[in-house]
Amino acid sequence: MQKKNATVHLLILDPSQNDAETLVSLLRNSGKATRAHRITSEEDLEETLKAGNWDLLLARDDADQEFGPDGALAMIRRLDKDIPSVLLTSEFNRERTVAVMKAGAHDAVPFENTDQLVLVVNRELSALEDRRRRRTLESHLREAEQRCQLLLESSKDAIAYINDGMHIYANQSYMEFLGYDDIDDLICIPVLDTLTPESQEKYKEFMKSFAESGEDGMTMNCVARRSDDQELNVTMSVSAATYDGEICTQIVIQPEHSDAELEEKIRQISSQDLLTGLFNRQYLMDALGQAIAKAGKDNQTGALAYIALDNFMSLKGQVGIAGADLMLGDLATLLKEQTPENMILARLSDDAFCLLCQPCEEKTLADLCEALCKKVEDHLFDINGRTVQLTLSIGVAAITENAPKAPDLMGRAHTASSELKKKEGHEQGNGVLVYNPADYESMDESNSVDAIQKALDDNRFRLLFQPIINLRGEGEEHYEAFVRMLNKDNEEVSPYDFLPPVGPSEMAIKIDRWVILQTIKQLSSHRSRGHDTRLFLNVTAETLEDKTFTPWLSVALKAARLPGDSLIFQIREGDANNFMKQAKEFAKAVHELHAKVSICQFGCALNPFNTLKHIDVDYVKIDGSFTEELQKKDEAKEEVKEMIKSLQSAGKLTIVPLVENAGVLATLWQAGVNYIQGYYLQAPVPEMNYDFGDH
Repeated sequence: MQKKNATVHLLILDPSQNDAETLVSLLRNSGKATRAHRITSEEDLEETLKAGNWDLLLARDDADQEFGPDGALAMIRRLDKDIPSVLLTSEFNRERTVAVMKAGAHDAVPFENTDQLVLVVNRELSALEDRRRRRTLESHLREAEQRCQLLLESSKDAIAYINDGMHIYANQSYMEFLGYDDIDDLICIPVLDTLTPESQEKYKEFMKSFAESGEDGMTMNCVARRSDDQELNVTMSVSAATYDGEICTQIVIQPEHSDAELEEKIRQISSQDLLTGLFNRQYLMDALGQAIAKAGKDNQTGALAYIALDNFMSLKGQVGIAGADLMLGDLATLLKEQTPENMILARLSDDAFCLLCQPCEEKTLADLCEALCKKVEDHLFDINGRTVQLTLSIGVAAITENAPKAPDLMGRAHTASSELKKKEGHEQGNGVLVYNPADYESMDESNSVDAIQKALDDNRFRLLFQPIINLRGEGEEHYEAFVRMLNKDNEEVSPYDFLPPVGPSEMAIKIDRWVILQTIKQLSSHRSRGHDTRLFLNVTAETLEDKTFTPWLSVALKAARLPGDSLIFQIREGDANNFMKQAKEFAKAVHELHAKVSICQFGCALNPFNTLKHIDVDYVKIDGSFTEELQKKDEAKEEVKEMIKSLQSAGKLTIVPLVENAGVLATLWQAGVNYIQGYYLQAPVPEMNYDFGDH
């Protein structure tokens, strides 16, 4: 039930403990797993910044503070940390906002504007993730460039990089080919000087046409002149490249082959659709990938049209297979006549074509497609003496710097085309529709709750079980139940992720009850086969507040003939703190049915042990972020050992989740942990089939 995003490590600078707790709850309720530390002094901040990685600072602008936001921002800057910082003000003040942003804050938000704060936090965390990803990619890029350099140097092909007609790099093969011993001799020499006078003019023309078309892999035959004046017939191929961060041109020379023409022919054939002579799917997908990269790099928009033939199967039935081939050939010719030269027209499948255009606005392409539809509709195709009329449904998708990968972008255009065929009055299709991401990708409250309801109606919910193992080897069988929903793309997701942050509570209760009913059924049949199995079931804050829950549960247990002590209800620490009174009553009512209570994500609140004073729980599952830290830092081991010790002296059974490898087991054993859970033992699976006998 925990959201799939990583734990947010949050620093709070606020004189009020209560207000700090409110901020932690706010982020939790917006779907962020949060670990927080409240800063108490300048020394505390310095120690904290040096000891760990932090994702966000929320600083209250309070005049009474001894150590305030200005000091915190100055320290973050001095220690050169990349931590987005947001100032929380009592009211909006332009001068103060400008001053703190100049000092390094990313934004200032009035404390009361919680909805705005959540949006700002999401934006800053997303930007931080992007910066971190960019740093990783830059290091990957450096490694890739080093590998590339090694490959270039050891390549048998003669490769050089040129800029403004001068050599800036040449590999060993290239120097040997042209008779140079030292790269320094070649670097001062223009490419023209390595060619005979007749080839020099040819080379100038060739490079001019390469600059205009930008088509990688263009080749020309010419005569090279070596340093010893010997002449060689060569084939030169060129492509765009970067060297040491500079844009340049890569040239590869090889002895002239008589089969250069043949290779060109083969290249053409491999990119061609044999029936229509248009480009084929592979060529189009490569070109689309390049267009998306270009849009990202140069901010150059483009557009893609997915052209589907309406009613192809029934037309094929009328004219036969051979007739259908003729019809597709004629349609391809007609489309080609109407397509400007700067666009790529390809055949994608039996009844679909594609048009790719860059630079181009989607509106321009949509207008062209409207004209295409009209042209095709008005054309009478003569197939073996029969007259056939065709119509097209065309979906258009924009290619921008924000575009997804090629297959997904193709999916967008295809979706728009399919949507058109479903529209009223468009039973036969025949029209153009531009894909609008907002129609399909918004997760507003209505469509997210509708998505869950539809999945429930269509039986697209799945249960998974993950074993929880007793480290003290007492052979008990415990599992935690998780629910997964198949979304519209048939991917498994958590339905709780679909709930709006402050959503209609009935839907969360609905999911909880579905999970509990299904697990009770499965557990009942599993126990009837002789297993003494107990299940951990997660419940949401909405269920904690639901007065009708325990009476309903009592009836459900009786119907399934299950003893109450086979179930352990698990509450998140954040929910327990926000709904302390309800959680306390819930625990009491559940205990009356002999079931047990567990608290999970423990240790993230600013004062976690306070929760346990008020709510009677049997198990405590510490937050997964502690397990991750155990493997990285020795201080974390001590922190966890201390926490486990305190919990055990309070009579609680402890669970540590996210155990991914054996390395952490010794520490957990020494700390006296009771139970462990994680992929090291088993991932969540549809069956309760773990062999507890091995442990």
